[in-house]
Amino acid sequence: MKYMNRFLIVAVILTTIAVGCQKKDYFTNTGKHTPDYDGTVLDYLKSKPKSWDSLLKVIRIAGMENVFSTETITFFAPNDSCISNTIRVLNAKLDEKGQRRVTKLEQIKPEVWKKQLCRYLFKSSRSMNDFPQLDPGNLSAYPGQIYSSYLGDIMNIGVIYNDAGGVKYAGYRQLMISFIPSVSAPRDYNSWYSAIVASVNVAPKNGYVHVLNYPNHFFGFATGQFIEDVFDKGIIY
Repeated sequence: MKYMNRFLIVAVILTTIAVGCQKKDYFTNTGKHTPDYDGTVLDYLKSKPKSWDSLLKVIRIAGMENVFSTETITFFAPNDSCISNTIRVLNAKLDEKGQRRVTKLEQIKPEVWKKQLCRYLFKSSRSMNDFPQLDPGNLSAYPGQIYSSYLGDIMNIGVIYNDAGGVKYAGYRQLMISFIPSVSAPRDYNSWYSAIVASVNVAPKNGYVHVLNYPNHFFGFATGQFIEDVFDKGIIY
């Protein structure tokens, strides 16, 4: 009985390690797994309301639910906290101007939400393996690639190969997306607004979802531009 108990303990430990390794392939951005999701991109976002309740509201306000349900797309999904980060900065600016705060997402015009949302959205389906290598310290050799977002903003997307054991580019990989504010200087890395992806290659039926690492990201990438758009279009009170 003593040996049987030891055998069961060892079996449980080995099973736990095996499962943990499977998760690690996906969650550490190695791109080894493509977790299929039996539904659309919109369905996938709806399946995780704790992360994307506000994002789903933005998609609805922007009038883009059909895009997320029927078109073949690649979406870099920002967490709800990214939206609240941007709204917090917007409200601080409204306070400075002595104007009323935004308390509901619906107060911001649909065209503003659509413009900002589409910076995360791309036509066609791309996994992490479809993006080239990016080395911010050596853009001449590994520049990533410039892509046009859903509404035509210029974005850079690439895979950063980290070092491991003193061997360059031998470590884990991270997908990074950047908004490029100046079309005339697309290789000026210091001007980019960047976000690192936390998990990659979620595969709904109509594309891929890459989930952003959210704590320090602000929705729309360039918060100043977001605020300018809001003031330009006006707020609904």
